[in-house]
Amino acid sequence: MEAKKTPQADLTRKTGLFLNIGLAISLFITLMAFEYKSYDDGELMDLGTVNDEFEELLEIPLTEQPPPPPPEIQQPEVKEVEDEIEIEEEIEINFDVDVKEDTKVAEIIVAEGPAEEKTDEIFEFVETSPEPAGGMEGWMKYLSKETKYPTQARRMGIEGTVYVAFVIETDGSITDVQVIRGIEGGCNEEAIRVVENAPKWTPGKQRGRPVRVRMRLPIRFKLG
Repeated sequence: MEAKKTPQADLTRKTGLFLNIGLAISLFITLMAFEYKSYDDGELMDLGTVNDEFEELLEIPLTEQPPPPPPEIQQPEVKEVEDEIEIEEEIEINFDVDVKEDTKVAEIIVAEGPAEEKTDEIFEFVETSPEPAGGMEGWMKYLSKETKYPTQARRMGIEGTVYVAFVIETDGSITDVQVIRGIEGGCNEEAIRVVENAPKWTPGKQRGRPVRVRMRLPIRFKLG
């Protein structure tokens, strides 16, 4: 008969445990071999004391420098000047001049005075602007009274502003009436007519003298 073994006597059950213990011990011995250090027994060298003189070298004493002397101010030299001596010179004038017919006399050139302003020049800006009769209030009353709305513009429903330019002459009369920007329907022609028939203005003045001045004014046409 074959002998039966008890489970407690079976050694193959603990082979894994013994293997792990053996590996752990081998790993520990290997690490200890790498970490092991040996030192030679010898006498220590006496390096002695080191003289630390760096701080003494770095500490540089401050030297006080006196401020520079102020610059010397040179006083201007005052020299005595003797009193002026009046010198009387005798000037002889010889009026006995022998003038002959062949004697040439130098031409005398008279400088021209300031050029006068041209009377026909038209100014855009003057010292004293032209003014209509009754002022601008009188001018507006004249336009509202004398301006007639053109029939064609009223029929077509045209309204707007006509800008006219004209010249105020030295006597206050109005000339050279032109439309700068206008509208259709006969409004431009009516604006020219009203301005040409306007009463005289007070002329503009430049340097106290009446001059010709160009004016620009609007005339509005609006259906009421």
